[in-house]
Amino acid sequence: MARGLGKGLDALISGSIEDIHSEAIAEVSPDECRPNPYQPRKSFDAEAIDELKQSIEEYGIIQPLVVRKSIKGYEIIVGERRFRAAKAAKLKKIPVIIKEMTDERMMELALLENLQREDLTPIEEAHAYANLLQELKLTQEDLSKRLGKSRSHIANTVRLLSLPDPVIDSISDGQLSMGHGRALLGLNLKGNIEPLAQKIIEEKLNVRQVERLISQLNEAAEQHNEKKAAPKKDIFLLERESVLRERLGTSVSIQRGKRKGKIEIEFYNDDDLDRIIEVLEKK
Repeated sequence: MARGLGKGLDALISGSIEDIHSEAIAEVSPDECRPNPYQPRKSFDAEAIDELKQSIEEYGIIQPLVVRKSIKGYEIIVGERRFRAAKAAKLKKIPVIIKEMTDERMMELALLENLQREDLTPIEEAHAYANLLQELKLTQEDLSKRLGKSRSHIANTVRLLSLPDPVIDSISDGQLSMGHGRALLGLNLKGNIEPLAQKIIEEKLNVRQVERLISQLNEAAEQHNEKKAAPKKDIFLLERESVLRERLGTSVSIQRGKRKGKIEIEFYNDDDLDRIIEVLEKK
């Protein structure tokens, strides 16, 4: 399977692709089938389904769907696009291979099938990872090994779900990329994420531009907080600092504590230090 996704779809449905084709193929009504309840994809491209429908009308379904028996009919394990296209083509029967499979296996397989085809939006992928982590009680490291994806990729993708809902919607519909979403997560003032996301869309900013902008915003926020946190000095100390700065020709800071204080005089090199000492000795 391409891109190292776990051991591949064939391994997860207990056998190779050749083994699947050698298994008994049944024919069932599309009305007896229903989509995988753990399907991470929430939207299917109508144009792609229509193209597949036309192909099915001309050549039939070449590769059987893989299903499992349920209380009423069958649940699709692999092949929902073919199922949708077959229904659109109004087929009376579709070829299937019936497998036994746990809910956990179906959930994992549904994600793998879509990752292989790169069919998922970043948000659908994030929800799928989050569901697997929760339902299978896996760590991100465990899931990384099972899917063949890096742990950092899984962690960064799941973090997208912590963005505000309007921003998540913008990533889902393609107005923002996963890279934009990851950059927005780095904004320290979380209340500014939504307006910044809107600015990205309106001005068509790329990810690098957004990263630079967020770095500037974070730096400005830190400086603002430092100024806010700094205690106000009384007018006497400010006056003394001003006098000393003028006489010594360098930055001077006077700090007053509860019992004692200190004077900090800045110098840039040994010559500058000697100059300051000479000024002090003269006074």
